[in-house]
Amino acid sequence: MIKNIIFDFGDVFLDLDKTATIRELERLEAKELSEEILENNRKYEKGLITSEEIIDCYCSTFPRLSKEDFTSSWNAMLLRFPEHRLRFLQQLAKEGKYKLILLSNTNDIHIEWVKQNIPFFEEFRKSFDAFYLSQEINLRKPDHSIYEFVLKQHNLNPEETLFIDDTPENTAAAAELNIHTWNIDPAKEDVVDLFRVKKEMF
Repeated sequence: MIKNIIFDFGDVFLDLDKTATIRELERLEAKELSEEILENNRKYEKGLITSEEIIDCYCSTFPRLSKEDFTSSWNAMLLRFPEHRLRFLQQLAKEGKYKLILLSNTNDIHIEWVKQNIPFFEEFRKSFDAFYLSQEINLRKPDHSIYEFVLKQHNLNPEETLFIDDTPENTAAAAELNIHTWNIDPAKEDVVDLFRVKKEMF
């Protein structure tokens, strides 16, 4: 029986267009991202480099790219947070049947956009028993260490835990640790339908 639910953020609660950032960068002639840049992206998600450093990395590699252009392109993937998902989460929190944890790969520029553009972000955050952003804990999915961190931090039994994420690599890694998973398809599924889609787990 599931006692703990770990949620991703993007494309679970917050709608994304994951190709938008690359499209915008290419439109601004910032193309062919090197392995060094991609590695810096991963470091940025883990909070190992600052926003200023990631901006400098891109703008020095692509001199025609301004700081404002970069930030706008970087945030282009972030779309909307339908409020019915907040209400679903708040009802779960009110019922108190499950430990609710958020586990998201993200970065400071994205979170600043969320804070400025999602008026109920603090209500959302407070609905969880724990709220983990990769940049704050220096770990990122799909590394096993991030799941092990959450399990240990809250003394969770993986067989009583469900992890919901839209990225197959992330749910596959969690499943290797015996965590139940829902690899949600944001084009066809909505997290509010959890108990209908995964009724066999509850």
